[in-house]
Amino acid sequence: MGVNDLGIIDLGMSKPSDLIQGTLDLLILKTISLEPKHGWAIAKRIEQVTKDVLQVTQGALYPALHRLEQQGWISSEWKETDTGREAKFYRLTRAGRAQLERELEQWERLSSAVGLVIRMV
Repeated sequence: MGVNDLGIIDLGMSKPSDLIQGTLDLLILKTISLEPKHGWAIAKRIEQVTKDVLQVTQGALYPALHRLEQQGWISSEWKETDTGREAKFYRLTRAGRAQLERELEQWERLSSAVGLVIRMV
C-alpha cells in the first residue's frame, strides 16, 4: 500500500491514481454538496462511500480545500463539532454548485468514453 501524488492511498489496485488524477476537487465538492462538513468528516465520508478504496490524506485534502476556497467554490466557518471541538466547516457556494455540475458532466463524458474503449471487442 502506498500514497500517490494526490495523497490518496493506493490499496493495491494497479494504478488508481491514473483515473483519480484531477478528480479530488470533484470528490470534495460532491461530498459537501448536501451539507457542510469539516475536513476530517470529508475524508471519512469519501472513505466510507468508496468502501475504503479511496482514502484521502490530510496532506492532499487541506491544500485542495484551501485551493477550492481561493477559487470561490467553497466557503468556510469555524463551528463546534458533535464532539465539542472547534473545526472549520466547508460548504459549497453558488459558484461551487455550478462548478460541481461542470465537473460531473466532464466526469460522465470521461468515464463513458473509457467504458466504450474497455468494452470494445
